[in-house]
Amino acid sequence: MRRAPHPLALIAGLAIITSGAAAGCTVANTAHGGYDPDTLRIVLPQEPPTLEPCESSLTSTGVVVRSNITEPLIERDPQTGDLLPLLATGWHQTSPREWTFDIRPGVTFSDGTPFTAADAAFSIDRAVNSDLQCNVDGYVFGDDPLKVSAPDDHTVVVGTAKPDPILPLRISFIEIVPHTTSVTEKVREPIGTGPYAIERWEYGQKLVLHRNERYWGAAPDFTRAEYQWRSEGSVRAAMVVNDEADIGTSVGPEDGAGDLGVPFPNNETTALRLTATEPPLDDLRVRQAINYSVNRTGIVKALYRGLGEPAAQLIPEGVVGHNEDLELWPYDPDRARELIDEARADGVPVDREIRLIGRNSLFPKVTETVEVIQNELSKIGLNVKIEMMDTAAQLQYQLRPFPPNAGAFIALIQHGNQAGDAAFSVDQYMRSDGAQSAYGTPEFDARIEAAGELTGEQRQQAYAQIFADEPDEIAQFAYIAHMTGVLAKSPRVDYQPNSATGDEMRLSQMTFAADDTVEH
Repeated sequence: MRRAPHPLALIAGLAIITSGAAAGCTVANTAHGGYDPDTLRIVLPQEPPTLEPCESSLTSTGVVVRSNITEPLIERDPQTGDLLPLLATGWHQTSPREWTFDIRPGVTFSDGTPFTAADAAFSIDRAVNSDLQCNVDGYVFGDDPLKVSAPDDHTVVVGTAKPDPILPLRISFIEIVPHTTSVTEKVREPIGTGPYAIERWEYGQKLVLHRNERYWGAAPDFTRAEYQWRSEGSVRAAMVVNDEADIGTSVGPEDGAGDLGVPFPNNETTALRLTATEPPLDDLRVRQAINYSVNRTGIVKALYRGLGEPAAQLIPEGVVGHNEDLELWPYDPDRARELIDEARADGVPVDREIRLIGRNSLFPKVTETVEVIQNELSKIGLNVKIEMMDTAAQLQYQLRPFPPNAGAFIALIQHGNQAGDAAFSVDQYMRSDGAQSAYGTPEFDARIEAAGELTGEQRQQAYAQIFADEPDEIAQFAYIAHMTGVLAKSPRVDYQPNSATGDEMRLSQMTFAADDTVEH
């Protein structure tokens, strides 16, 4: 969805003097407060739990790894949705169940090892067919195996169990690693073909990347990128305002970035995911009551300061399958209490404790969002306990298999469909065996399966109908909002965030501001 520019996006016309990237340039004014002007300083809400490339579908990992340290065969333009060549120069479908990819010659990994089709085939096989339980497998491929081969150094052939019209789009989510990478353990510090490589990772302190001088593409402006993490949005904003950082992610409109705050269309949707297999959440009336109790419009207006839109489905406008005719679930606490009373009268244990699980720093005002929801659910007669967790702990409740004896829990999730197709949402969140699904039925699974084999307008209509039917037939979610992101950005950096920024933030797209002054 394209939104009109927000006043927050008006960047002050400051002329900050910084170093030129070209050899032989000298800085006209080197007063930079003691930092290296060739280093791009980024502050994140949290430290990445891992840099394992096959986990790059996780926002906290992908925002550092994707297209920075490692690269895929194909990339998707977030503005147009077009698939573009990267480590593959072309691809074509050779049969209904087989695709062939042409591998770019002359590419090396950051350690100097040549990149060939064998590495690409290995990376696909490792991410999808291994026992590593990679997030990209469940998220993108739904745990379906692939048949992968490299008949020569420049060709990769991928076969599927059934026709898959969007396989190249799926392949764009697999980051390429050398064939020597472990297949029995995930790696924390990968080697890739990207414009940057890992220099050092001081766990708990900072992560430093350096420019990959062997990179096959255009050299990025900045010699280094240094990541730090601060949990408070106001702290991240202040670091940019005070010239202690160049980029601060996931800041809120109230965090103090002022004119250095840049809103951008975010493809993330925030929702409550309900474990519909555990009492009292296994009763449809209880799940419907939760939906009636969520004041979506009030949350967006009061907590998000209008930066977002109340949501009626899991995907935003612009994604194939979005149903523009869906209306918001009405906010009706009285009806919610009636449903809870009806369930109680029929013996449903509505007083049983429900865990409301959130992730620290998932988005600005996440704690306040959880507190508002708990308060509303308590008012309708449910017993809800808040549990805020760090990323590693929360992922146990977001990704299957969930911890044993977890009981009834509601997970506050934020789902970004950066691929632009509903398959990447419904396969993982609505199929009964989906990687991030807590409920489903064989009948609904069959409809999801059928929709995934369609193309064009038939595909759009089939997925739109799935989103229309899910609230009545499955009711696994209480949608909250389609989010708008805000990035704090220093005037010394040119960078325009886009709908993919929350999932992958490409350092090569960050350049020295045009009004920087250098002498040659």
